[in-house]
Amino acid sequence: MAAVYLAGVGMTKFGKSSQTLIGLLREAATRALSASPVQDVDALYIGAMNPEEFTGESNIAAQVADALGLSGLPALRVETASSAGAAALHTACQAVASGYYRHVLVLGGEKMTHLSTSAATRILAEVIERQERQCGATMPALAAMITERYRKRYRLSHSELERILSLVAMKNHLNGSHNPFAQFQKPITEETYLSSKLVSTPLRLYDCSPMTDGAAAVVVTAEKTDLFVSGIGQGTGPVGLRERESFTCFRATQAAAERAYQMAGISPKEIDFAEVHDAFTPFEIISTEDLGFFPAGKGWQAVEEGKTSMDGPLPINPSGGLKARGHPIGATGVAQIVEVALRMRGEGQVKLKREPKRALAQSTGGLGANNLVTILERSNGVQVENHWTPAPPRPRPKRKAKAAERAPSEEGKIETFTMLYVTPDGFLPPLALALIRDRSGQLIMAQGEDVSHLKIGREVYLRQLGGGYVFTVKSQLRTVREALKKLLRRVPSPADRNESKRGRKESP
Repeated sequence: MAAVYLAGVGMTKFGKSSQTLIGLLREAATRALSASPVQDVDALYIGAMNPEEFTGESNIAAQVADALGLSGLPALRVETASSAGAAALHTACQAVASGYYRHVLVLGGEKMTHLSTSAATRILAEVIERQERQCGATMPALAAMITERYRKRYRLSHSELERILSLVAMKNHLNGSHNPFAQFQKPITEETYLSSKLVSTPLRLYDCSPMTDGAAAVVVTAEKTDLFVSGIGQGTGPVGLRERESFTCFRATQAAAERAYQMAGISPKEIDFAEVHDAFTPFEIISTEDLGFFPAGKGWQAVEEGKTSMDGPLPINPSGGLKARGHPIGATGVAQIVEVALRMRGEGQVKLKREPKRALAQSTGGLGANNLVTILERSNGVQVENHWTPAPPRPRPKRKAKAAERAPSEEGKIETFTMLYVTPDGFLPPLALALIRDRSGQLIMAQGEDVSHLKIGREVYLRQLGGGYVFTVKSQLRTVREALKKLLRRVPSPADRNESKRGRKESP
């Protein structure tokens, strides 16, 4: 199979734009082609998550081909939720590696800012598992629940977690201040972070990536350039949070990274910098662990020690990441590759401490359900070793078959929770949400009737209401009373003891 190279790259300014989605995609494509030695492409692959609902546009691939004056060429839209741009890139790489095409133009874009926050939140929530969505869960709510579980597992206090997340936000906004394409180009202080409103406890406004308009483009080619794609990998995981084996990592990222490293013939230690999918600040920390940069539960320490800053040994999101550069859903996966290419070619505004030879981009689809990893390397004028071989058979993950839905028992314990302040249409804030493990071990997403006394491990009552579930936290007094009742039921009464004694006497 052929080696795969990167030619021209280009992107629009991210933020609020008066252009249409087609106009943004055309601008990004024009910039990439003008920077490319390859002008005549064989096909177009486009990543877009949901233009039908965001803009009322469909058949995007044909529209883009027509807008670029390339009508007649094969054009294909790829969709894997928020990793759609990266998926379009991987599809193009596979087409070029196979020899079917020699040159492919890859585009990613989305237009979102013209919608209200609640409307955009509803559209984004469509990637969430149905039962969880019916309870009012949003992407920030589920991210917050993962964050709370991470905090509990790795024994971080609330104040420690808040300080660590603020460091991630400040780092990425500082990086974004040097990026001419970024939506936010001003550093923030810890005071600014702490004064921002809570979106879903413990996440604040500055923990969440913004609604953004934008597009990005790259030309993938079989002709040798200064950069080549040495490894790609993709992995999937359960859509629902309640179906996960772990709430503090993304198995899909781990699977994608394993394949990409194997294909490139390298280890995580050989990566010089990375762009990771920080749709939420804690996801940057979790992703650096899933990618093998740091051990599980140690990614937050790397942030604290400055290891992921621009002058650290492993800069993470030197572009500002999704947090500061912005997150036009379909564009993000391609934009990460544009940022990596520009920095490796020495075109970034701020230079790294050492000249990078290899870099990695990681993109997340939905709540970590369809994730991709891409590794780029310098070709340095030498013959590139071709690692583009068919993926070897992998043992299938040993997961139990999904059990049929059954009514939960009436009691359970809180596995993780959040208080949602920015709710989707039809739900009033604040909305208490919790993942409850009932007595049979089944996990249920439920709304809280009481917004107080939420804590991991706390016992609750569960009941069905309409198509969803609600929970009520047991009071400490009631919990003690129930425990005493159970204990007393095990203690025999005086009559039972006397009867037992008579039975022993009468026995031969």
